[in-house]
Amino acid sequence: MTPTPDSIAVVDAAIASRRSIRAFRPDPVPRETVERILEVASRAPSGTNVQPWKVTVLSGAAKARLSARIRAAYDDPAERARHAEEYDYYPAEWVSPYIERRRKVGWDLYGLLGIAKSDKARMHAQHGRNYAFFDAPVGLIFTIARVLGQGSWLDYGMFLQNVMVAARARGLDTCPQAAFTQFHRIVADELALPDSEMLVCGMALGYADPEAPENALVTEREPVAGFARFLES
Repeated sequence: MTPTPDSIAVVDAAIASRRSIRAFRPDPVPRETVERILEVASRAPSGTNVQPWKVTVLSGAAKARLSARIRAAYDDPAERARHAEEYDYYPAEWVSPYIERRRKVGWDLYGLLGIAKSDKARMHAQHGRNYAFFDAPVGLIFTIARVLGQGSWLDYGMFLQNVMVAARARGLDTCPQAAFTQFHRIVADELALPDSEMLVCGMALGYADPEAPENALVTEREPVAGFARFLES
């Protein structure tokens, strides 16, 4: 492929316009479109071409059943306490600058929704919307073989990014969701996953609701000078 200003702009726009969308329209996404997104995404690199990604695509009644089971557990404090993540997505101890970034995005989101810091009930309800895939018509559940190592998880991240960028190229939006990992046992049971697989994350896929205030959130990014060094001699 020979790059042109137009082709560069298209790719850059698909990457730069990706955001975590938290309210979707109900418009259906054709199965053929989802299949093509996954096909394109599968060109992600992986060490020795292992291709560690496994995907369950949910819509309709299948998506609703999973959402209902998880939401019931999430809303019951005693039941929720019985569920824990299989792997650490976040650090055990938060330090600067990561804790400040985490807090800012949280309060920016709640601010758009008019949720006060003391309003635990509305915070709980908003987080619970994860388990309905934020009303997206398609929910994706990503799993990986337990036998694979840390390198395959790095490869998996590139696959997930490809899914999100390929979706943007088609006018679709996504929200990658680690929230599902707490309820991995429910996911495994509902989707009849083999014991040899573990949950990586979920993802909502659909068309963003432009009227939803939470979708106005645009997170900040550190400038290149803040995270890159150029050594030339």
